[in-house]
Amino acid sequence: MSETGNFLLLQRAGLPDDLRWLVEKYPRENWQGHANIHGIANMWLQRHDMFRDLGGMLANGIGDYREGRLTAPDFARWFAPRLNHFLGNLDGHHNVEDHHYFPVFAKAETRLKHGFDILDADHHTIHEGLERNAEAANAFIRTLQESEDKQRFAADAYADENSRLIAMLTRHLADEEDLIIPLILDRGDRALGID
Repeated sequence: MSETGNFLLLQRAGLPDDLRWLVEKYPRENWQGHANIHGIANMWLQRHDMFRDLGGMLANGIGDYREGRLTAPDFARWFAPRLNHFLGNLDGHHNVEDHHYFPVFAKAETRLKHGFDILDADHHTIHEGLERNAEAANAFIRTLQESEDKQRFAADAYADENSRLIAMLTRHLADEEDLIIPLILDRGDRALGID
C-alpha cells in the first residue's frame, strides 16, 4: 500500500471529480467571508498554515546552513527543537483526524467516504515520510562533529527528504481542505457534532 499510496499522493493534481461537488459549491476564494468559517473550520486552516510555515522554515534553515550562514553547532541548536515540534504536531494532528474527525465527517456525508479513505491513506504515506525525515535529520545531526564532506552529504540527504515530505504535505493539506472545509461550511460545526 505504501508505494501505491505514495505514488497517488505525489502524482495526483487534486481530489477526483466525484469528490469535488462541495468545493465547487463553496469555492476556496469564498471561504473567509462565509458565516460558518469560525470555529473548527478556522482552526483547521490555521493549523494547516502552521504546518506549511514550519516545513518552509525547516527548508530555509537547512539552506542557511548549506550556504554557510549558520555554523554546524548553531544550526543543530536551532534545528532539533523545530524539527521535533513539526514532526510531533503533524503526527498528533493526523491521529486526531483519523480517529475522531474523519469518521464523524464520513458518517455525516457518506458520499465523501472515499475522500476520507484517500486522506487516511495519505496519512500513512506521510507518516512513512515523517520517519524518513527524522532518520535523515538524525543522520545529519550525527555528522555535525565529522568532516565537512560528510556534513554536506547528510545535509543534502535531509534536504531531499524534507522536500519530498513538504511536497506530499502540500498536496495532502490542499485536498483535505477542499474536502473538509466545504463540508463544515455546508453543515456547520453543530450539525456535524464537532463544535
